[in-house]
Amino acid sequence: MSSRAGKKKVGRSSRSARAGVIFPVGRMLRYIRTGLPRYRIGAGAPVYMAAVLEYLTAEILELAGNAARDNKKSRVTPRHILLAIANDEELHQLLKGVTVAAGGVLPNIHPELLSKKRSSRGKLEAVITPPPTESKNKTAKKAVVKKLATTRAKRRAADADGGPADGFTVLSSKSLFLGQKLQVVQADIATIDSEAVVHPTNSSFYMGGEVGNALEKIGGKEFGEAVLELRKKNGPLEVAGAAVTSGFGLPAKFVIHCNSPGWGSDQCEELLDKTVKNCLALADEKKLKSVAFPSIGSGRNGFPKQTAAQLILKAISSYFVSTMSSSIKTVFFVLFDSESIGIYVQEMAKLDAN
Repeated sequence: MSSRAGKKKVGRSSRSARAGVIFPVGRMLRYIRTGLPRYRIGAGAPVYMAAVLEYLTAEILELAGNAARDNKKSRVTPRHILLAIANDEELHQLLKGVTVAAGGVLPNIHPELLSKKRSSRGKLEAVITPPPTESKNKTAKKAVVKKLATTRAKRRAADADGGPADGFTVLSSKSLFLGQKLQVVQADIATIDSEAVVHPTNSSFYMGGEVGNALEKIGGKEFGEAVLELRKKNGPLEVAGAAVTSGFGLPAKFVIHCNSPGWGSDQCEELLDKTVKNCLALADEKKLKSVAFPSIGSGRNGFPKQTAAQLILKAISSYFVSTMSSSIKTVFFVLFDSESIGIYVQEMAKLDAN
């Protein structure tokens, strides 16, 4: 009697339940056996496959949900899935050969093409030679003056609208409650037609970083001499300090050099916050309307990209709140890699929600 009463019926559980995953392990095993009929399939292979697919699905859904929230949509569409994959570097590498049905297309304008177009336009204007007769000479001069005036008017209109020049695509845009715009742009920072660009450097105004090399290449000899003159005049640039030079050959009128702290140093987060605010204060002193920031601190200084984005966005928001009357109307985040773009878009959405 004791032996009969002691046994309890135990219900059968699925392989997915025993493995602790949601995706069907049994179906994965059937798919593997169908595709590889000559091989022996181990018991852990379908479990591992189900776990990996479940993880990838969760990652894509989370990023797609963030993209839908940024676009103020309550339903995730194939377009949001495409944006989620494109804005994540690892997912983009993994799924670059996959076509998302009804996902649309992504703008992909190479900065090199735009810069060549601008340089060729400048060459065409410089090649114009006046004819020998006086009347034709006056007509040509009027045409050149009119063309330059039209170009300047277009630049002023672009600055007033808060959009970058030369047709760079704005990937994401948010407005703060005081009216300032935060915009994420994928481009080369040396080609952005902002009134000021920020150059992360060190105490000796080092120009060998990615941003420094790009600025020095386009700015030319005059820009390099201006940096040397600033180094002699200013001395070593303290941590979180900022100094300004003219842009010379650059589209930007001014370049703001800042010495950002290194990750892991004492009070590095507070110093990065102070660095960003000092750059904005210099722009306000010059009465500038637009400033272009790279991802300060996330390069050679070793800040994690998400941490740097959170600190920079928080510093900009708190600066405008404390200042209340600022001449700055637009702040560009000029980024190149898809990982940084995705991080800044997500953090901007959180900042707006908060």
